[in-house]
Amino acid sequence: MPGPTPPLPLPTDRLHFAMPPVHESAEGERRHRKERLAGALRIFGRAGFEDGVSGHITTRDPEYTDCFRANPFGMPFKHVTVGDLVLANQDGQVIEGRYHVNQAAFTVHAQVHAARPDVVAVAHCHSVYGRALAALGDLIDPITQESCAFYEDLALYDAYTGVTVDAEEGRRIAAALGSRKALVPRNHGLLTVGDSVDAAGWWFLSLERCCQVQLTARAAGRPVLIDHKAAVATREQLGGDLVAWINYQPLWQDISRAEPDLLG
Repeated sequence: MPGPTPPLPLPTDRLHFAMPPVHESAEGERRHRKERLAGALRIFGRAGFEDGVSGHITTRDPEYTDCFRANPFGMPFKHVTVGDLVLANQDGQVIEGRYHVNQAAFTVHAQVHAARPDVVAVAHCHSVYGRALAALGDLIDPITQESCAFYEDLALYDAYTGVTVDAEEGRRIAAALGSRKALVPRNHGLLTVGDSVDAAGWWFLSLERCCQVQLTARAAGRPVLIDHKAAVATREQLGGDLVAWINYQPLWQDISRAEPDLLG
């Protein structure tokens, strides 16, 4: 005897699938970016990415495009709220907020934003595995599906000149990044960019994990490389900012529900 007829599949238009929101006003987009910036900082704090006062995420203002919001200098990532964020101009002068910005960091971020008008957010931290890879002056090899997202889309800034405090050094770092989504400044750490805070944040988190996997695999033996054709195909599937945005949403949902005070 045949079994009962199974229920019909639901129409796909009745299934929820989050996509990046579209805002009708600059103020709406501004609020959205501020919320996501505060959330990303808290996520980075949970991950242990800050080291003293090092570590920064910036986002471009949607209306005043040569001005950028950043985390307040000296405040723990885990404590940052929307109201704590600082808006500074291209020269690092604070025009909104109650705190200083880290001038050394802002020098680099401002030059990256200036060189890349497509970039909404820049993330840079001195994470443990990122620093370990940077100390080797190395890049990520295509040894996992995740690392293929950075295949031929990750640059090395092959110099170290101390704490960056002048615009010219920031311009050299921006030039080394070029059109790519991530950079390894030698002996320093990691830097990622994206067309949203979510994308830049995801790329940093993913790149840090790729560093950890590569260093672990090399310590255990000789990793097997994914061939060029497959690595490129995988990057085309997984290496775009929309994919990064989608991957980041569970992290945003978690932090915004667990710590709603970040929106204050």
